[in-house]
Amino acid sequence: IMKRRNTPTKQAVLDLFDSCSSALNQEQIETQLHGKMDRATIYRILNNFCEDGIMHKVIGDDGINYFAKCKTNCCKEKQHHHDHFHFRCTSCNQLICLDEEITLHLPEGFSMKDCNCVITGICSTCQK
Repeated sequence: IMKRRNTPTKQAVLDLFDSCSSALNQEQIETQLHGKMDRATIYRILNNFCEDGIMHKVIGDDGINYFAKCKTNCCKEKQHHHDHFHFRCTSCNQLICLDEEITLHLPEGFSMKDCNCVITGICSTCQK
């Protein structure tokens, strides 16, 4: 596998995710980066990060793709997985990775490739 070189645009996206506690959709990323990058560049960077195991993509209940930076307890070396619950606040629209791992018992002969579980409700900040 060829390692991709780091660029200022990739670093800007990584820095944004390092400073953010929730997953972000493409529109939120564009807004946070103050239009410094076009939509195609952002998508290309995000998809490369997903392929490289740096981030994972979550399809929200609203049909929008959200991206979250993988934590060390989420993805271990050579074993990229994100079979955990996600919570989307219907008030502030944040999508947050929850540490709770999903345990599924699939019928014999079935094997899981991907899992996308989004719980909706009101987050603790908005409840206050």
